[in-house]
Amino acid sequence: MLTILKLFGRSPFAPLQSHMEKVSQCVRLLPSLFEAVQKQEIQRVNELSAKIEELKQQADLTKNDIRNHLPKSLFLALDRASLLEILAIQSKIAAKTDTLGLLVSIKPLSLPQESQAVFDQFLTKAIETFDGAKEIIKELHELLESSFGGIEAEKVKNMVENVVYKNQEEGRIARSLLKNVYAHEENFTPGTFILWQRVFETIGALSYLSERLANRIRLTLELK
Repeated sequence: MLTILKLFGRSPFAPLQSHMEKVSQCVRLLPSLFEAVQKQEIQRVNELSAKIEELKQQADLTKNDIRNHLPKSLFLALDRASLLEILAIQSKIAAKTDTLGLLVSIKPLSLPQESQAVFDQFLTKAIETFDGAKEIIKELHELLESSFGGIEAEKVKNMVENVVYKNQEEGRIARSLLKNVYAHEENFTPGTFILWQRVFETIGALSYLSERLANRIRLTLELK
C-alpha cells in the first residue's frame, strides 16, 4: 500500500505507468514463446507459459492495489473513472498474453513453413502496436506538466495516430496470414486448426486493445 501511495504522491499517472511496466513484461515474452512453439520445445513453451501467467498475476495485484487505494481526487488531472478505464484496458492486454500462453501449451503446435514468415510479421506488428501505446502512457507525466496542451499534446496525438496506423497494418497482415493458412489447411488437424485460429484472434485482440488504449488517451486530451 505504501508503495502505491508514494506513486500517487509523485504523479497521478505513476501508478498507471507502474502497472504498464508489468504488463509489458508479459508482452516481452511472446517472441520467445512462439520461437519455442516453432522449434517444438515443449518444456520451454510450458516454462514461458507459466512465467507469463506469474507476471500477469503480479500485474493483477498491482491493479487491485491501485483500485483499493485510488485517491478520491487526482488533482483534476484525470477523473477517477477515466483512470480506472485505462487501467482496465492495460489489464486486458496482460490477460491476452496469458491466454496465448495457455493456448500454445494445450498441445504441440506448428505452422507450415510457408505460413511462419507471415505469422512472424503478424506477431511483430502486434507488439509494435503495443509498444506505441506503452510509449504514450510513459508521456502522461509530461502531458500533466504541459497542462494537456501545447507541443506535448500534439506530440502525443501524433503518437496515437501512429498506433492506429500500426493496428491497421496488423489487420492487413492478419488477412494475409489467414489466406496463407487456409491455402495450406491440409497440414492441420481440425484441433490444431481451431487452436491456431484462437491464437490469431488473441494476438489481434492484443493489438486492438493497444489501439483502444491510445485512443482513450486521445479522448482525454480532447476533453481538456
